[in-house]
Amino acid sequence: MSDSSPLPPVRLTSEAELARDALSTPLLSRAARLARWAGPETRVHAGGALVDEQLPAAAEVLGLSGDDAAAPAGEAWRVAVDTGLVEIVDEAAGTVTAGEELAQLTGGSPHEVLDVWLGALETVLADASVPDLDDLAEAMAEDGRVDTSALDWDFEAESAFLDGVLGNLYLLTVSEDGPGGAAVPLPVLAASMIVPNDMAEPTNDVLEQVSDAMMRLDDQFRVLQPVGLVEYQPVDETLMADTEDAGDAGEEPDADVSRYGMVRLTPLGLYGLRARLLEAGFDAPAVGELADKGADALLDGTAVFGPRAAQAETEQWLARREPLAAARELLAAARGADSGAPLRRLRCQQALSLVGPDAEPALRDVLDDPELGGLARVWLTEHGCTDVPAPSESMIFWLTVDTLAAQLAAEGNSEELRGLVEGLAEQHSGFFAAAWRVDHPATADVLEAMGRIHPDKRIAKEARKAAFKARSQHGG
Repeated sequence: MSDSSPLPPVRLTSEAELARDALSTPLLSRAARLARWAGPETRVHAGGALVDEQLPAAAEVLGLSGDDAAAPAGEAWRVAVDTGLVEIVDEAAGTVTAGEELAQLTGGSPHEVLDVWLGALETVLADASVPDLDDLAEAMAEDGRVDTSALDWDFEAESAFLDGVLGNLYLLTVSEDGPGGAAVPLPVLAASMIVPNDMAEPTNDVLEQVSDAMMRLDDQFRVLQPVGLVEYQPVDETLMADTEDAGDAGEEPDADVSRYGMVRLTPLGLYGLRARLLEAGFDAPAVGELADKGADALLDGTAVFGPRAAQAETEQWLARREPLAAARELLAAARGADSGAPLRRLRCQQALSLVGPDAEPALRDVLDDPELGGLARVWLTEHGCTDVPAPSESMIFWLTVDTLAAQLAAEGNSEELRGLVEGLAEQHSGFFAAAWRVDHPATADVLEAMGRIHPDKRIAKEARKAAFKARSQHGG
């Protein structure tokens, strides 16, 4: 995942709703309860962990019981310390007090609550990248220290692997063609990190690596669920036994992919991962960020959005403006002869389709504009307006080139563009003879693209000849 190009825009829930979600997560709510419980009698080790004698009382406060109660109590306490809900007053004496961050959870703004939650998330992500307790116990030396050389574990590599998996899960969630709010099978995530893109059929070695990655991810997502990052259906514990039996019998593996683990980013998880991506230097836009900016920022910003995200962003932008003023601002921002102008005009046309009849005067004002007159006529006609002057032939050809240039910029050599190109060549037998003369900066590029895309060799050759003439005409 490159940090040089923007990621697909994410649609975030409001901060107020996200803050409520954060406060109700098992881990943060437990950490807050322990922070309120802590007092003068609470004792901690030098690193801030509760002394063993305190763990039963902490577990009782959290309503936990049994042999396994100490671990979640200790984890909640560690989160309380790491996020500032608890402060160590005297490290030598091991005394603590409630921290300033605790007041933010009860009386702070939603943004302040989410800041505390993000701190908890970082603690849990670090925990998810360390070996399990059994491995640590085996590597424990006599002096109580961990012999890292005895561990087959690289913390930085494991952390980077988990970051990559979460990045892919984010992309799958926010992509227009991704699953959206649907759960993603664990094998898909593991394979996204292991199987090379150009590998048609994974080898047995690669499949074994995917299987190993799945087991690691199963452990990690179990750790990440209590902080509210994901909703996770773990790998079925009987799966491995079933798989071995199936292998002995020569049968196919279980077809129920959900048995292999299913994970879904929560709305809070989307917020958290986006915050981490921004911190790491990625361009990770969110729908709604352009609502209070000018039309130029809207048209340029949505140029890289998918159609659904672009419409959602535009709807929010329009909701803050009067229709006529919005239409005039959009039209003014759509002008230009630069390489991004055709796509701006396409986004402008799409935005204007969401504006009601109040925008009519703005469209009539640009009927004689060489760059905007064509789209103005389209809008006026589609809205049933009368007395719309017919476009000249030169305007029709200019608008056609502009539209094709915008489609090329938005989608590349897509099936939609191919259909458009084939339709043009079929309906207008003399299209290329006239198109090379069109005074548009993108004429030659568009004709070259038509030559690449059209399946008919004869027509493709006509397009390439026309592109050559267009370059000669403009001296390029």
